[in-house]
Amino acid sequence: MPDNSERPLTAVALVCSLKRSPTQSSSDLMAEHVCEQLRSHGVKTDTLRCADYAIAPGVEADMGDGDEWPKIRDRVLGADILLVSTPVWLGHPSSITQRVLERLDAELSNTDDDGRPIMYGKVAVISVVGNEDGAHKVFADCAQGLNDIGFSFAAQANHVLERRSDAHHQLRRSRRGTRAGGEDDGFRRTQRRTPRSLLRAQQYPPQQWQ
Repeated sequence: MPDNSERPLTAVALVCSLKRSPTQSSSDLMAEHVCEQLRSHGVKTDTLRCADYAIAPGVEADMGDGDEWPKIRDRVLGADILLVSTPVWLGHPSSITQRVLERLDAELSNTDDDGRPIMYGKVAVISVVGNEDGAHKVFADCAQGLNDIGFSFAAQANHVLERRSDAHHQLRRSRRGTRAGGEDDGFRRTQRRTPRSLLRAQQYPPQQWQ
C-alpha cells in the first residue's frame, strides 16, 4: 500500500484503444484530459497504449513466452492512481480492457505483509468513450472488477464522452484546435469530473483493514 508521505502522488493511465500508437484515438485523448487535471494537482502521470504490448491471455502475473504484461504490472504497482480509458464496442469495454482486467485478476491472491490485497490503498478512475447508456454500463463493469481486485473509487470517478449522431463527419477538437480522432471520432463530453476527489481518496485511506 502506498504511504502518505510528502512525495508526489503518481498515476498510470492504461489506454485500451484497439489501435496502436501513433494512430489517433479519443480514448487516448480522454486519458490525457484526466492526466492533465491530475497534473494540475501535482500528480506525476505516465501513459501507455496497451495495444502496443503483447499481453498474453491468462489470469497469472506472468504467462511467460514473450508476455509483456509484467512490464505494465510493474507500472501499476508503482502508481498510486490507476486510470483505465476504454472505448465502448457493442455495449461492452474493448477486448483489450477485458484482457487487462483478466490479467489484474492475478492480484486477487496477492497480499501485503498485513494480509491486505496488494492493490489496497490505490485509487482507480475510469474514462469511457461511447454512447452514454453503454458508457455507464461499461464503467459499472470495470469498477466492479477493479474494486474486487482492491482498488478504491472516489465519488463520481467516471469520465464519459458521448458519441454524436454525426460522429462520422466531425472531429472533436481538443485544446486550442488540435484535432483528435481514431475509432472514436466526433464526440461531445457529457460528464467531466475534476479528479480532486481522487486525491482525497488516496490521501486519506482507511487506517485499518476491515
